[in-house]
Amino acid sequence: MLKQRVITAAVLLLIVAVCLAAPGRWPFALLITAFISLGAWEWGRLSGLPEGAARTLGLGFALVGAAAAALLGWPTRAPEAHSDGWALAWAVYLMAWLLLAVLALRGGVPAWQAVAADSGLGLARRLAGLVVLGAAWAAAVQVFAHGVYFLLTLLALVWVADTGAYIAGKSCGQKFFARKLAPSVSPGKSWEGVLGGMLAVLALAAACLWADGHVPAAWGKSFYGVAAQQWGVAALVPLCLLLAAMSVMGDLLESLAKRAAGMKDSSQVLPGHGGVLDRIDGLLPVLPVGALLVALS
Repeated sequence: MLKQRVITAAVLLLIVAVCLAAPGRWPFALLITAFISLGAWEWGRLSGLPEGAARTLGLGFALVGAAAAALLGWPTRAPEAHSDGWALAWAVYLMAWLLLAVLALRGGVPAWQAVAADSGLGLARRLAGLVVLGAAWAAAVQVFAHGVYFLLTLLALVWVADTGAYIAGKSCGQKFFARKLAPSVSPGKSWEGVLGGMLAVLALAAACLWADGHVPAAWGKSFYGVAAQQWGVAALVPLCLLLAAMSVMGDLLESLAKRAAGMKDSSQVLPGHGGVLDRIDGLLPVLPVGALLVALS
């Protein structure tokens, strides 16, 4: 299993590296469209659609994404992301995401299954999931257009938070907090892990601020450097804590959907890793924050 995980991770990293290094924007746009479309297929399965309908949903998402990118000219030129309109749209979206995420996690598995039993609410939730995936797609393209260094330092936030949470959870889990984070949704997660992830993200932000003064000027600034310019260095602390928390919430929401559906993984499309949603759940709420910063900068 470990060998399989390593091979899959190596192949994915190679594909991502090639798409990031390739001239033009279309390789990355296609990569993101493929990932999000697979996520839409998995979301269809998690939300109770038959396999055939879920595949149709994923294919439809791919076609819509490709058409939207072509119509907007995103594969060949940077999207018009620096505007008050985009800033307002992303701010409203993020507030709605936070509200609905809190409500869903408070309701837990019983409420999730009750929503699924209601045809109207079930359809609304299915559509909400697609909106989240579509927003992540648009945000990823906008963030990439702002610079690869900016994008990678934002993506690193989720990876570092996961690693910090894993290390802290394994070494200190339930030593300081008797109750686990969400025992009915994800029994392995602890409050110590969350705090460890937050501290790791703060360390990442500090490292990136230092690196901003030493990388080639053509790279621009990291996500944290741009955020410090826009909102001040002091604002980085609550921003990093919020983003680390949102990453955990994204992970918990997918765990909630899987537990309600009786599934261990969203799919087996990534050998040793499960599904695409299992890999990007923490990124889904974080990417739009990067897009909001791009719109404001």
